Amino acid sequence: MAEKSIGEEQRWRQERITKALSIASTVLPQRDLITLLLLTPSLHRTLLSYPSLWQVIDLREKTKAGDRLVAAVALPRYSHVRQINLEFGQDVEDKHLELIKSKYSSSLQHLDNLNLNGCQKISDKGVEAITRVTLSLKIFSIYWNVRITDVSIQNLVKNCKNVIDLNLSGCKNITDHSMQLIADNYQDLESLNITRCIRINDFGLDHILNSCSSLQNLNLYALSRFTDKVYTKISLLPHLRVLDLCGAQNLSDEGLASIAKCKKLVSLNLTWCIRITDAGVLAMAQNCTSLNLLSLFGIVGVTDKSLEALSRSCGSTLETLDVNGCINIKVMVIAPHKPEMLTSIRRLEATWPEKEAKKKQQKP
Repeated sequence: MAEKSIGEEQRWRQERITKALSIASTVLPQRDLITLLLLTPSLHRTLLSYPSLWQVIDLREKTKAGDRLVAAVALPRYSHVRQINLEFGQDVEDKHLELIKSKYSSSLQHLDNLNLNGCQKISDKGVEAITRVTLSLKIFSIYWNVRITDVSIQNLVKNCKNVIDLNLSGCKNITDHSMQLIADNYQDLESLNITRCIRINDFGLDHILNSCSSLQNLNLYALSRFTDKVYTKISLLPHLRVLDLCGAQNLSDEGLASIAKCKKLVSLNLTWCIRITDAGVLAMAQNCTSLNLLSLFGIVGVTDKSLEALSRSCGSTLETLDVNGCINIKVMVIAPHKPEMLTSIRRLEATWPEKEAKKKQQKP
């Protein structure tokens, strides 16, 4: 009787320990999770019985990431993988993606998130191979790849019909043709990043703005070729929440006033939008009352009038305001007499000429 009781207690402890470890493993890094497999045979079996634990292959910044990826998808435990992160992984080449396509395509049938950021050895050939076997893909990121062309986007839209988040930042060979393909096939797109895609013009962006009305995040960083003709059409995006226009040198107050019709904006980067003045910022403040972050960095055409309007209209939501380089804002002089201009803004980033002059005077 005593032996039976001891045996039951041991089984109970084993079950409890195994269950506790299986729960803890859901928040552990993948490397630690794999280490747990080596502890005991029973724990090994238990962990493998939870498919949800093996839905991510994270090879970010790893050496021989291409070979490791092939080895991972060959394992039965990764047969339901949903996310693969190869960001800046070393030695990821077309041959690895082609091998996966030919031998392990069934392992990627549930994949919905693929990160190829910084994998500069991948070309159109590799993108064609991987998109052929990732039909459930929703999030695709291939930042900083100067080898892929419109051919990659053609294969993406042909094979992956459900993409809602697309990052092409730094893909300098992408042209207006890709924008047209995206607009024609991804009307439900929610996030698009075309930072430094310098071959895209008004024509391409116009297609996006006319077709992708579900966009919530649009990144146009360091694209100075667009004009007000297309900037005004950003107003066609009623759900837009995050907009990056850093370096939009052709954006005028009129264009910004049109963008201000996007009343759900919470984050707006106007850094180095050198044509903007108080008129544009006042229109923005009046309409976009939910702004949480706003950068006016380097805009010499804005004055304290802009700050007053922002404090008045966005005072309850605005947490970060960057006015570095806005040499015509003198709020540090005015603030003692009008403290209400600053009290609502939790993080004010600025370099004040008066303050810098005092620092220089104090130096020996």
